[in-house]
Amino acid sequence: MKILANDGVSQTGITALEKAGFEVLTTTVAQEQLIDFINTNEIVGLLVRSATKVRKDLIDNCPNLKLIGRGGVGMDNIDVEYAKEKGLHVINTPAASSESVAELVFAHLFGGVRFLYDANRNMPLDGDSKFKQLKKSYGAGMELRGKTLGVIGFGRIGRATAKVALGVGMKVVFFDPFIEEASIDLSFFDGQSVSFNFKSMSKEDVLKTSDFITLHVPAQKEYVIGKKEFELMKNGVGIVNAARGGVLDEVALIDALESGKIAFAGLDVYESEPKPEIKILMHSNISLTPHIGAATLEAQDRIGAELASQIINLLK
Repeated sequence: MKILANDGVSQTGITALEKAGFEVLTTTVAQEQLIDFINTNEIVGLLVRSATKVRKDLIDNCPNLKLIGRGGVGMDNIDVEYAKEKGLHVINTPAASSESVAELVFAHLFGGVRFLYDANRNMPLDGDSKFKQLKKSYGAGMELRGKTLGVIGFGRIGRATAKVALGVGMKVVFFDPFIEEASIDLSFFDGQSVSFNFKSMSKEDVLKTSDFITLHVPAQKEYVIGKKEFELMKNGVGIVNAARGGVLDEVALIDALESGKIAFAGLDVYESEPKPEIKILMHSNISLTPHIGAATLEAQDRIGAELASQIINLLK
């Protein structure tokens, strides 16, 4: 049986599948050629990340396909319910990349409070001629320790982000319409563990009380953070979106940055991805990464292993 990993899969996953008797193809097939490739090569399992779309037309026109796997959490690039109605297995790896995304959030936060997003642009240009001026410009940073992190969405990734915040010494508050209470166990290198209990606050209270805000919600039909939400926030807040493009109103974000309401933003995802708006890309107060939240070597190994395990259980 053949598996097509159209957006790639780790060697760990390939090895596990091959040992179980599967043939794994890692050819990246263009979206418009995918149906023909799947049928010609008698593919039974299609693995994707966020690039490849699996819509009704592909599902209807690939009768040999038995399984669709998403390497990651979000499934908005797959018509999940329709695939299930047609008898296909649909799997993902919700736990594999949580820590990787959480660490990227804090990369943006640490960079934000010390102006690294801007310093790394200007030091190569003016570091040798305006060193003292740059030192003065970037010398008014702040610490994350002791500040309040507001987490919008308290699923696996939101909780993993909260763990990092607690380790840094931050206070954590959260809003999640589906979770009223949550407990987090923070484990340390020497075997010690500390438990923290949380109760969900209203979205408005989280926005009003937080010094920094991070989004961990699935794709939405409407903005989770827009003009109204920005107005509720403290002056000088930092905000990070490593969830999905479209949950944050980027036009309202630019306005909030220009007015000083928002001190900085960290974006890993974009409304018009894969072609982010030039105003976002060029803004001096935005820290930018190209949708790499889950893209660590460790996470990709976990994703590959988890996908392989599920495929073997379902198709063998």
